Amino acid sequence: MSRTALIAIGGNSLIRAGERGTIDEQLANAHATAASLAAMVKRGWRIVITHGNGPQVGAALMRSERAAGEVYTHPLDVCVATTQSEIGYLLQRAMEYELRQLGLTTPVTTVLTQVRVDADDPAFSNPTKPIGPFYSKEEAEQKRRRMGWDIVEDSARGYRRVVASPEPREVFEQHIIKHLVDEGMIVIACGGGGIPVIEHADHRVVGSEAVIDKDRASALLAAQLGVDLFAISTDARHVYLDFKKPTQRALERVTVDELQQHFDDGQFPPGSMGPKVESAMRYLRAGGKEVIITSFEYLADAIDDRDGTHIVSA
Repeated sequence: MSRTALIAIGGNSLIRAGERGTIDEQLANAHATAASLAAMVKRGWRIVITHGNGPQVGAALMRSERAAGEVYTHPLDVCVATTQSEIGYLLQRAMEYELRQLGLTTPVTTVLTQVRVDADDPAFSNPTKPIGPFYSKEEAEQKRRRMGWDIVEDSARGYRRVVASPEPREVFEQHIIKHLVDEGMIVIACGGGGIPVIEHADHRVVGSEAVIDKDRASALLAAQLGVDLFAISTDARHVYLDFKKPTQRALERVTVDELQQHFDDGQFPPGSMGPKVESAMRYLRAGGKEVIITSFEYLADAIDDRDGTHIVSA
């Protein structure tokens, strides 16, 4: 029987440090990631791929803002939808090619994915997620007055817009995704954490000016689909204790309760490994079987239990 996995791809899988993020660069990086994923398919895995979109959605917002005098603008939810299609297209091309290199004809499809958030989520009262470009103080004040943006200062680089990052509650397309996986297709979904939408009592769905954490949304979808493995691709080979300290040590195999203790001890800062560790624990406590956190270069070995950090229920 085929095993199922959801692979959450980190931003470094598409745009590496020091790169401008051109389409050619992103496509080349997508091929490197796709080669590892195609090898999983060759070994009998059925996979769902999710991905981040931080740099891409920032670029989409910048294009919309700078072209505002010439064409209609895009709100944030539409920018997320746009980047889902853009990145899905690049990953789909790369996956199809790498699969053919292995003699496989497995179909690959991208599903535009909406994720429900609650209108009364506390995150809307405390926006914290930076998006888009940096501005001078004068530009930021103009944006705040004219567009009603929430702005925060980055002492080293200027001022940025911040938006809410609410909890993902439901992946609307989960049943479609499950059907496609059951039919043997590779599915790219939930890009950028999903398009954030709010459903009203009359079932009217509206987009939200928010960004959903990609790993939290991926954990929710992995649990809803009941996959055998939830893998989070990041820029680190392992999850580390005492990261970047002389006492740094890698976690190779850990239970969810042990990981929770490390989390409570402050080992995983919110701006780095924290959301990934938290998402891993959510998936396992929702009935999941196993989580792997590693860099995509080591994913194949991690699947064979020879690398990466493995997190299990007990």
